[in-house]
Amino acid sequence: MTIHAQALLFDNDGTLVSSLGSVERCWTRWAREYGITAEAFGRVELHGRPAAEIVADLLPAHVVPEAVARVEQLEVEDVPHGGVWLLPGTRDFLDALPAERWAVVTSATRRLAEARLDAVGILPKTLIAADDITRGKPDPEPYLLAARRLGVDPARCVVFEDAPAGLQAGRAAGMTTVALATTHRAEELDADLVVEDLSALSALVTDAGVEISVRR
Repeated sequence: MTIHAQALLFDNDGTLVSSLGSVERCWTRWAREYGITAEAFGRVELHGRPAAEIVADLLPAHVVPEAVARVEQLEVEDVPHGGVWLLPGTRDFLDALPAERWAVVTSATRRLAEARLDAVGILPKTLIAADDITRGKPDPEPYLLAARRLGVDPARCVVFEDAPAGLQAGRAAGMTTVALATTHRAEELDADLVVEDLSALSALVTDAGVEISVRR
């Protein structure tokens, strides 16, 4: 299978990098600080959603701004302590792409996203973060904004995601979707193509755009 695209849009955590250990450490500590029970915390989906939405599910509205700032601080501080690492295939795949052909589209704040990306040496020319949008994934707004920033028709964009909410956002934006089975089982992922991680793919840049193929 070969996918033809003019722009490639990548989720960050679980797609390009992994920080699942850091997320678990920081959010568990945060929940204890705010007196949230394990039962209440366990009912909330963490992965692939903006922190502000998660916090709003758990705490009264007047506490949310302070609580969001606190969890962001915990996660940023955790980055240098083994808080993030590259997933297989990320470096080679991104190195094959011109800077103007791809963007990172993350549910993290810009401060946290930049800290994680900088730690692994990824410097996207275009970054869409939680600060840039009003509605997070699974709403299509983040991916539509990325396409607009790159000047590409959404129908000519490919979304790379590991989370069902992100894949739903990509589909709603009218984009081709590629799922990476890094944090969810393949059968849980609804996408045009499902692979293990980016090491399963190759990218060929042409005058017309980028051809994405599954490695033999």
